[in-house]
Amino acid sequence: MRWIGLVGWLVLCFGVAGVSSRWTAAGIPGWYRTLARPAIAPPNWIFAPVWTLLYALMAIAAWRVGLAAPSPARTWGLALFLAQLALNFAWSWIFFHRHAIGAAFVEIIVLWSAIGATAILFARVTPSAAWLIAPYFAWVTFAGVLNGAYWRLN
Repeated sequence: MRWIGLVGWLVLCFGVAGVSSRWTAAGIPGWYRTLARPAIAPPNWIFAPVWTLLYALMAIAAWRVGLAAPSPARTWGLALFLAQLALNFAWSWIFFHRHAIGAAFVEIIVLWSAIGATAILFARVTPSAAWLIAPYFAWVTFAGVLNGAYWRLN
């Protein structure tokens, strides 16, 4: 029965990924292709496999925290997890749908902060969950630098 919770977290995380990836995919052949590309930008094909892995790790982390005994750290950690997931969703909309590179940069700083706070709370509940969030935190750090570079160039 414990695995049902994992399925729920996977559905939630990949649901967010699915909707936001539609905005991303729609923006790449047109608007995104017209942008000046920073030297640090990886090839476009790398994003789908990286995000697939990250969303899976995020879901597993939330599931592990959800299995822990009820506590304020668990409650706040999961609430922050949901908040950062919403911020993640919003970034794609701001950057790829609204084409607001500067606003997306500000938003990704808030997202990065929320992921860090989530990891801290997850570590208090289940340290392995914080480690599962670490690659996501690292990738969003890189994504923030990349977003800033796009903003500067465009």
